[in-house]
Amino acid sequence: MHNAERPAPASASYRERLSPSLWLIVSAAVCAPMAAIVFAPVDGTWALVIGLIVGIAIVVALIASAPRLRVDGTQLRVGRAHIDVSYLGTPEVLTGDEARAARGRDLSPNDWHLLRGGIDGVVRVPLTDENDPTTRWVFSSRTPERVAAMITRAQRGR
Repeated sequence: MHNAERPAPASASYRERLSPSLWLIVSAAVCAPMAAIVFAPVDGTWALVIGLIVGIAIVVALIASAPRLRVDGTQLRVGRAHIDVSYLGTPEVLTGDEARAARGRDLSPNDWHLLRGGIDGVVRVPLTDENDPTTRWVFSSRTPERVAAMITRAQRGR
């Protein structure tokens, strides 16, 4: 009889892409007719083709370059930055006026932040590592309650 160990159950994870708002995408798409106008004196057909290519390229670049937010195992990843959840304190969920203040007047120069326009929710997490000059992580999320719950769950090791 074969006695193989069963793999540990995969830890719960959270993933979110902080994609640009619809208004930003529509605004970026306005570059298509602008590019077409520039090339219109050369050739009308080529101007339309180039305008379409420019518009599509800008929209695709905006979506593809959108940062990702992930909680995997014991790591919190926001954009390119990552930190072990053992160095984090209790996450704070902010929406509405509190979120606006956190993105503006309450944002400390010692905070690490990744904030996106068009995303109302903000998660603010204090750092407990005394050797780190950063005091808190402040970042946008469309579902800040879920992010905070996943960070807390990862901290408990479930």
